[in-house]
Amino acid sequence: MAETLDSSIQENAAGPKKASGDSGSMEQHPLPEQIAADKYLESKKATRGKGMGLKLVKLSPGGTA
Repeated sequence: MAETLDSSIQENAAGPKKASGDSGSMEQHPLPEQIAADKYLESKKATRGKGMGLKLVKLSPGGTA
């Protein structure tokens, strides 16, 4: 899904914002809104992962004899 979203954002950025013809007209969402949607979807995907983004590590001092 991320690849299709990335490619659609790239496609929309390359194309015109507004187009009209004989059959009607269409307008795309602004690029900042598309980027915000991408960030939102990525953050939702990150919250579904295990560990809540934290890694617990036990530290032990190294030079003691």
